[in-house]
Amino acid sequence: MAAHVGASRTPQEVMEHYVSMYIHGNLGKACIPDTIPNRVTDHTCPSGGPLSPSLTTPLPPLDISVAEQQQLGYMPLRDDYEIEYDQDAETLISGLSVNYDDDDVEIELKRAHVDMYVRKLKERQRRKNIARDYNLVPAFLGKDKKEKEKALKRKITKEEKELRLKLRPLYQFMSCKEFDDLFENMHKEKMLRAKIRELQRYRRNGITKMEESAEYEAARHKREKRKENKNLAGSKRGKEDGKDGEFAAIENLPGFELLSDREKVLCSSLNLSPARYVTVKTIIIKDHLQKRQGIPSKSRLPSYLDKVLKKRILNFLTESGWISRDAS
Repeated sequence: MAAHVGASRTPQEVMEHYVSMYIHGNLGKACIPDTIPNRVTDHTCPSGGPLSPSLTTPLPPLDISVAEQQQLGYMPLRDDYEIEYDQDAETLISGLSVNYDDDDVEIELKRAHVDMYVRKLKERQRRKNIARDYNLVPAFLGKDKKEKEKALKRKITKEEKELRLKLRPLYQFMSCKEFDDLFENMHKEKMLRAKIRELQRYRRNGITKMEESAEYEAARHKREKRKENKNLAGSKRGKEDGKDGEFAAIENLPGFELLSDREKVLCSSLNLSPARYVTVKTIIIKDHLQKRQGIPSKSRLPSYLDKVLKKRILNFLTESGWISRDAS
């Protein structure tokens, strides 16, 4: 109509003129009755009744490529997936039909089926809302990593990641913003508690002003550094002394470099040379493997190995995992 009138009137002006003159004007009052007979009844139950479309309000479609839609089985125009949560939910009502000869029990049974189906639809939509709120689809596709890194103002520690995993069951009861606020508040609480403990420590040491805390922290850092260096030097000296005293009898013998620290201690305590220990160890492990394979084997242990040494070595190999306990 605006194109027919010409450039003198805009489409909005033409519409307003038509509504005022032909609908709300005298012509509309004379032609349009107050009650329209035989009006079509709306059976879609928009008020929220059973099977109403308003029960599951569709979300805006996801902004993903065609290849990603195919990967997910996602239909953007319907905001549905090829495989939904509780895929067989529609079987509850697919065979229902209302008959005039149904008695009260049958009617109530059919209503119960409809109610069960509505509950399943609501649960399906709730899960979709959670997935949309927490951006689970971009997370599945690997798109949200860079966005998260940009959004985060600070680096998340390993303890905070573990705490997020522990609090994951709360996702279904809270929105994404509420959960992020909760997590940030817990981090603030942790920092405040640490600050309170620090201030209490200052007060126990007689510091009542923040200007004095810097000098105290510098002195404490120097004191702890000196203590750490002293302990490190003492442990290194003790290790060297222990090594000289403990392995002095076998450290110059052939095969010493092939032993682990525990094997060195064992050979030193048994007064057994490294070469003899390696020979005994090889024979025991080889016999053990042959027994596991079902091959009969005869013990070929050296003559210098008495029962006490054999028992000590078998126990050591068992504890270290070289052989199983039944073999020992």
